[in-house]
Amino acid sequence: MKTFSKIRILSLIVGILIALPVSMVGQDGFALPDGTTKDKIDFELVNNLVVVPVTINGTEFSFLLDTGVNTTILFGLSQEDTLQLNNASTIRIRGLGEGGSIEALKTENNKVTIGNAIDEDHTIYVIFEQSLNLSPRMGLPIHGIIGYDFFKRFIVKTDYTRKRLTIYDPEQHTLKVCKRCSVLELSMYENRPYVDIEVFKNGSPISTTMLLDSGSSDAIWLFDETIGITESPKNYFIDFLGLGLSGNIFGKRSKLEEISFSDFTIKDVNVSYPSLEALNDINFYKDRKGSIGGDLLRRFTVTIDYASKRLLLKKNSTFNDKFHYNMSGLTVEHEGISVIREERKVDNSKGGASISVENDGSFQINYRTVFDFILVPRYIVAELREDSPAALAGVEKNDEIISINGRPAYKYKLYEVVALFSSEEGKRIKLQIERNGVKFIKKFDLKEVL
Repeated sequence: MKTFSKIRILSLIVGILIALPVSMVGQDGFALPDGTTKDKIDFELVNNLVVVPVTINGTEFSFLLDTGVNTTILFGLSQEDTLQLNNASTIRIRGLGEGGSIEALKTENNKVTIGNAIDEDHTIYVIFEQSLNLSPRMGLPIHGIIGYDFFKRFIVKTDYTRKRLTIYDPEQHTLKVCKRCSVLELSMYENRPYVDIEVFKNGSPISTTMLLDSGSSDAIWLFDETIGITESPKNYFIDFLGLGLSGNIFGKRSKLEEISFSDFTIKDVNVSYPSLEALNDINFYKDRKGSIGGDLLRRFTVTIDYASKRLLLKKNSTFNDKFHYNMSGLTVEHEGISVIREERKVDNSKGGASISVENDGSFQINYRTVFDFILVPRYIVAELREDSPAALAGVEKNDEIISINGRPAYKYKLYEVVALFSSEEGKRIKLQIERNGVKFIKKFDLKEVL
């Protein structure tokens, strides 16, 4: 049976754990052309996540490259981009979030291309749930995620500073350990990679097994609140952590005094603790205590070799960057578009008219005003942290942001807004917002939450 569907943009801001049986995933997968031993693929880095171009049955998409998933997933259906999907059947799957299982379409025998790597017989799972549309919070089109199906076939090097993947054929390439690289052993469980690190509590190390999850934008997730959380003094705040396959994920955010792995020690690391409701019915690797995500991985050049179960890390220029939380309390998303009128001046002399000659012999070129009507993104306050600087200044959920520090909001990319709100404690923010047709000015200073 062939299914012809239209795929809508959907995206992810946290790692997704898909509860699919391993038996549903086995396929030989990608290969480079004969005579090719490696390939380089440029990517976009958005909110610490790697976004790669992917072609499915001749149609181009953008996917998150996610070590935390064991299969390839497309999100949602709409009336926009036509895509042929082959050999379809309906299943139900479960992921992180406070809802239950959701319906998906399993499709087989699809041709998928990433760079020069091609898989002629690829299985894809299509998610119908429209509430999973996270592209508005990414600010660019994200159509799905790909993980184990890609990583199992190659040695994959992710250079976060140059925004480039290099993939090597493991049969033609020997993984070399550079002088400044550290090697960690990986454990594989249900086609996902795990690594052991030490988390420090009151100066004492606690050994933890962590999922290597490049599809999570956070630094660290932990499932055991006794590691790090205290009530006196209170060292955490409640926050919206993101959206998983099974709904919203809420939890606590805090700081770890220190983590250590191989030759690396990192202090004051951001950590999130998802609520127990978000973890219901998820089968975890028996020793797993959490996840390592993009805000930590981006500080390295990361090379993953699934075949030899090895992870190579080399510090890059961002290694010593401080970990910041959103200091405004605002979660902003792209919601629809607006039509605006922009004014510009046109030199009438180019049309052979409107040149005035003055008495002193000088001349003046007259300009005329032209108005352009353009489509621009609308930015909406999607979430608002209680007692945050923005909330105390009077910003409310669903407010539209018109300008930020005097600059029209549409001239920012969404990831630039996110970076601004996490940039510098004490930085003054001036928002022009619109609520129920009325415009307001709201001012506040960014403030560290911990």
